[in-house]
Amino acid sequence: QVQLVESGGGLVQAGGSRRLSCVGSGIIFSYNRMEWYRQAPGKQRELVASITSGGTTDYADSVKGRFTISRDNAKNTVFLQMNGLKPEDTAVYQCTTFDGRRYWGQGTQVTVSA
Repeated sequence: QVQLVESGGGLVQAGGSRRLSCVGSGIIFSYNRMEWYRQAPGKQRELVASITSGGTTDYADSVKGRFTISRDNAKNTVFLQMNGLKPEDTAVYQCTTFDGRRYWGQGTQVTVSA
């Protein structure tokens, strides 16, 4: 069964850094496009970053230059390196992929204090 498990969230000071991880199972990981979404309280869920099976990346304008998505296929893991964090980055972050249907991780909370 397909499963995605995120980790790495927590409380961070503004200007700080955090690295999120998402470990996948039940899929041939290297074949899949992986994405990170986030949802802040009272706001819509938004796409933050994506990485294709070939390593092509894309980012939301709000995080360009600060966040980096990467993958380690040997470890079935996708990462989101977050630098220069701002209070508006506070959200639940989820990874997702499509494999016949869309699968979501449980989410990890990132809180950035001013």
